[in-house]
Amino acid sequence: MIADSHCHAWRRWPYDARVPDPDHRGSVDALLYELDANGVDRAAVVCARIGADVGPDFANDDNNDYVATAVRRHPDRLTLVADVDGSWRPEHHRPGAAGRLRDAAGRYGLTAFTHYVRDENDGWFRTDDGREFFATAADLGLVASLSLSPAWFADLRTVAAANPTLPLLLHHQGMVRLDAPRFDAELADLLGLAELPNVYVKVSGFHYVSSPPWDVPYTEARTRLLRPIATAFGAGRLAWGSDFPAARPHVTYAQSLAVVRDHTPWWSAGERALVLGGTLDRLLGGSRP
Repeated sequence: MIADSHCHAWRRWPYDARVPDPDHRGSVDALLYELDANGVDRAAVVCARIGADVGPDFANDDNNDYVATAVRRHPDRLTLVADVDGSWRPEHHRPGAAGRLRDAAGRYGLTAFTHYVRDENDGWFRTDDGREFFATAADLGLVASLSLSPAWFADLRTVAAANPTLPLLLHHQGMVRLDAPRFDAELADLLGLAELPNVYVKVSGFHYVSSPPWDVPYTEARTRLLRPIATAFGAGRLAWGSDFPAARPHVTYAQSLAVVRDHTPWWSAGERALVLGGTLDRLLGGSRP
């Protein structure tokens, strides 16, 4: 079983108004085609209500509803990971976040949600609102799929310790970039989070952490970043993700899968099976350490 822990689907392509196929390029149908073509059984569709900066016709304020509709049509293939208070939203880090999370969980029957923050740490995780937000997620039995930079790692450690039953699934290898001036320190901080058993990492987004972003099969990133992450966290806390269709300018869906399936000799077949789907299936199925 192969499961994609990180992909997207949008009604309208949210990145570039010039594309000739804005209604298909990032659509659910395009995603399902890639799943079928590459033998991927399931996908967690991470919502992102973006595109307003491209133009009013490209905004995806309805992205949660768009994906929820697709999940109802394909419950055996897709899981909704709803966008709650993402950094592009006017309600981002405003009072009432816990209530909005509870409302979204009830409306969509969530097992997981995503929360995007800005690169610079605004301290919100340490506020009363932030603490209530994550405590509510734990109370609801959700998985928190988090997009954050290394600037947030110290505060994330506090969140994880305060909510030991809440799985925290970090996007794109924690966004530790190979060309970052503090790469060694940021990697050490990420690896230190492995001490907390409820912190998980998505093996995804190699194009975000590599330079150039199309450096397939990402030999340097696999050696300097993924291999230490694999050692620290273990396969049971790692989950492969394609980042389709956002990754399209840099890597194909097939290549994103091959990077992990065909270029990770340090894993046994059983360990690789966990990364390629077993870990995600266990998380979304509710069986957690």
